[in-house]
Amino acid sequence: MSRIRSAVTAVDRRSFLAAAGAVGLSAGIGVAVGSGGGPGSASAAPAPTAPGPATTAAPTPTPTPTGPSAGLTTLESLATPRAGNATFRRLGDGPGWRRVVREQFASAKSGREDRRTVLSSFVQLTDLHVTDVQHPVRTEYVRSESSGAWRPHEALSVAGGVSLIERINALGTGPATGAPLAFAMTTGDNTDNNSLCELDWYLTLMSGGLVTSNSGDPLAYEGVQNSGTRMYWHPEDGAPDADKRLGYPRIEGFLEAALRPVRSPGLALPWYSTVGNHDSLASGAYSDRTGFLAEFAVGTRKLYDIPDPDAVALLARISGGETADGGALISLLRREKRRMRTVTADPRRAPFTPSQYLTAHLDSAHTGAGPVGHGYTKDNLAQATLDYTFPMGENVTGVSLDTTDHGGHFTGSVGTGQLRWLERILKEHRDGYVVLFTHHNSWTMGNKRPDPARPGEARHDGNEVVALLREHRSAVAWINGHSHRNVVLPHGSFWEISTASHIDFPQLARVVEIADNKDGTLSLFTTLIESAAPRETDFTDLSQSGLASLYRELALNAPGSRQDLAGLKDARNTELLLRRR
Repeated sequence: MSRIRSAVTAVDRRSFLAAAGAVGLSAGIGVAVGSGGGPGSASAAPAPTAPGPATTAAPTPTPTPTGPSAGLTTLESLATPRAGNATFRRLGDGPGWRRVVREQFASAKSGREDRRTVLSSFVQLTDLHVTDVQHPVRTEYVRSESSGAWRPHEALSVAGGVSLIERINALGTGPATGAPLAFAMTTGDNTDNNSLCELDWYLTLMSGGLVTSNSGDPLAYEGVQNSGTRMYWHPEDGAPDADKRLGYPRIEGFLEAALRPVRSPGLALPWYSTVGNHDSLASGAYSDRTGFLAEFAVGTRKLYDIPDPDAVALLARISGGETADGGALISLLRREKRRMRTVTADPRRAPFTPSQYLTAHLDSAHTGAGPVGHGYTKDNLAQATLDYTFPMGENVTGVSLDTTDHGGHFTGSVGTGQLRWLERILKEHRDGYVVLFTHHNSWTMGNKRPDPARPGEARHDGNEVVALLREHRSAVAWINGHSHRNVVLPHGSFWEISTASHIDFPQLARVVEIADNKDGTLSLFTTLIESAAPRETDFTDLSQSGLASLYRELALNAPGSRQDLAGLKDARNTELLLRRR
């Protein structure tokens, strides 16, 4: 395939990513086309009302932080493209984002900073997409029709994740209130290809230890970046390819460095885990009822290139939501055997089941800073559920809810039993506050395929979840990811906070602080953070921190990537006011 077309206009890159498995487009599928399920993007399935422009939002001067987190957030500065017209943009230090006060629900009263009591202070990570870039089920080859269907930087996802953990560990306190951070929560798509090796890498990354993000041949890379197929960036040769034509550099030793062991300190905070569609479905979208994809994942064949018409057809099937059982991909793999190349078989690439996901979290080897199970308990294992509650602080309860459509699709929904369970939690805590954590956001919960484990149970979309939360004044926030874009929406009586991913630029996480202002209002502060990696890169620096810097800069330049994922100013660093019950 000599050409790479710009993204198919009717397909959302992130959405296809979730479905295809290459996460190159990051949001829902693995290799989504377009930019993935976020506001303003095309949707591959019916969804609730998408968020429109923010209503009222007042910029306010940001006080100079003085606590331990001073200088470590995007309030002060952030990685910003340098001035110039170079095709390949380089990063450096740029000005920070000021905090925006949003008063849709309550007015900001003077003196509140002197009266307030902090109820909870924590960090949200989301869409880490820890990636096995050599996995046979990945669909990098549709890049011929959608340039964003494969990310040139994703081999460095572990190095980038370690650098994010280093930044979180350095914070210590919330930047708005100075209260000690109590925990971290990751809201899904922790892995990319639903494989056992990725699950192990993710849990080791979070809890601490040595991660070697290599599968197959322990001594050689067998992915697309040395395949000779020129629609991929080949960092270690001088021949032209699709990305070098866009200014991507030649970096001798890149692939060897990407596969080297990386040491993670693990989070110094207790941390909790929420599941996403990439953690539950093959390529983030397929139920694989026949087991074909599971068998193919551990085998000896991998497809690197397909004819353009086949790429067009596969993209259309995925964007149309016709591939829940993986049928279109399975048909392609069955008929393209002659184009496949031999790779090293690896049983660690097998998909993990929900039971294996729970068991791995409960394993003492992955406890790290705790708690054991990271929210999940033996009851979850016995009852085959991925939902739980946990204490967040004084009179504040967190709820982690699985929004994956296990029947197959990159969009989400919840079952009737889950919705009723959430309703009971809200009623039980009517005298306190409840924060909901999910992977999907309200506008990407429109798919209602039956859950194979509960075929007679109805499924419910994001609008129904919003309606339930609005009925209960205990609900103060719904925190999620999936769309890879920063969005903050008012929903009548609570705030929905959706945070950008850590695989697509600008690669952010979010600190959230909840405070009682003692004047009839609550403030929810949100502050975005980057990884600890240096903002300026050196193409010859292949150390662990150098690779983390490259991860960010390569992501900035990824062909087909959306440039609006930082979101509007009022979805970045904010103070969100609510009336106190």
